[in-house]
Amino acid sequence: MSNLLLRELSLAGHRCPIITADHQDYDRYRKIWNGVADRRPAAIVRPQSVDDVRKAVHAAAASRALLAVRGGGHSLAGFSTCDGGLVLDLSDLTAIAIDRDTRTIEVGGGALLGDLDRATVPEGYVVPAGVISHTGVAGLTLGGGMGWASRRYGLTIDSLLGAQIVTAAGDIVWASATSNPELFWGIRGGGGNFGVVTRFKFRMHPLGSIIVGEWNYPAANMRQALQALRDRAHGQPRDFTLNFTATATGLSVTAVWSGDAALAYSVLSPFGALTDGGIGSVDKLPYLSLQSRNDEHLCWSRRYYCKGGFWSDITDEAIDALLLSIADAPTPDSEIYVLQLGGAVADVADEATAYTGRGASYYWLAEPVWDEAADDDRCIAWGRITGKSLSTFSMAGNYVNEQADAGTVVALDAYGPEKYQRLARLKTRLDPHNMFRLNQNITPLA
Repeated sequence: MSNLLLRELSLAGHRCPIITADHQDYDRYRKIWNGVADRRPAAIVRPQSVDDVRKAVHAAAASRALLAVRGGGHSLAGFSTCDGGLVLDLSDLTAIAIDRDTRTIEVGGGALLGDLDRATVPEGYVVPAGVISHTGVAGLTLGGGMGWASRRYGLTIDSLLGAQIVTAAGDIVWASATSNPELFWGIRGGGGNFGVVTRFKFRMHPLGSIIVGEWNYPAANMRQALQALRDRAHGQPRDFTLNFTATATGLSVTAVWSGDAALAYSVLSPFGALTDGGIGSVDKLPYLSLQSRNDEHLCWSRRYYCKGGFWSDITDEAIDALLLSIADAPTPDSEIYVLQLGGAVADVADEATAYTGRGASYYWLAEPVWDEAADDDRCIAWGRITGKSLSTFSMAGNYVNEQADAGTVVALDAYGPEKYQRLARLKTRLDPHNMFRLNQNITPLA
């Protein structure tokens, strides 16, 4: 297979870097963010243009090679790499262009969130995105994209105006509300099932000042803190958002205000007095600092597993389940993370995009984090057991970007039967042989 693949790449006239196992930097290029996914592709291609992408897709099809598409390499399930196949590494496709008149930005398929933020923030704008700056724009967007600005401006896909895509047939198409609208519907939440996205066009939004409150509470007071947090978060305006992280040693709460600065302290300070023992402060924080605050903790080559779901509310029963699970966390860095949703996310009709979960108030993640392969089994087992426990209180639907397991059951759970069938019809038309299957896969119809 590898010889046939290399032959097809040669016949395609590739001029871009092709990295194989005998390359001195092979081990560096084959790695992805999640250290659990330690795989050895036959070749890694680093396209320099959309035509290079098209040629690589053709070579993979002609050789029947397994194809992995890598944007930022942040796939929890390891979809950014493969054993024995071709990795299409987009990390050189990072061109960014801002149109100030239309308040739009075009971004290459290999750009990272940090690249996007560093382009928009100095201009006074933001595209709502994720919370780790070394995440790829492509993977985050195609799954939906949630983060600090979501309650104010919606998911990342809600600011997406169009995308350039290389299909399984090698066609280069543009998907938007007026051009290939069904494909545009599908890529807004349907993941990488339909092709390689080489360019995105987003609407930018005014940023304004960001004021942040951060507090830590001891484990002994976590139940009371979570109950008070839930009650105080209810009914807050969309200029407010919060997340919290529970570990075996305590609770970390971060509340963000992007509205009138004069109101910030009165809105945020109550979250520093949820119960006794809260230590922290309220202060102005540059948006770029907010976006990169988790980068070191969730850095490359550590080992991760994740299972998540949507909550309509944080019930007392869910709090009890959370506390029981986190007390048994397998490592000090293992966590249960909860992000507030609602606001502008819920402004978009559920059927308007492939993403499911518009009515949720929170998204939760059970995320063991560890460093040694010897701990894989017990850490993954904790993630699965905790995920099952917290799922008892979840709404229908799920967020495909935060699922470390894969398979038809995962995709059906994420989209529900009606959306799954619509996605399957689109998949059958654009990728009937399932070339793009390293994702939360939509199986083509028979």
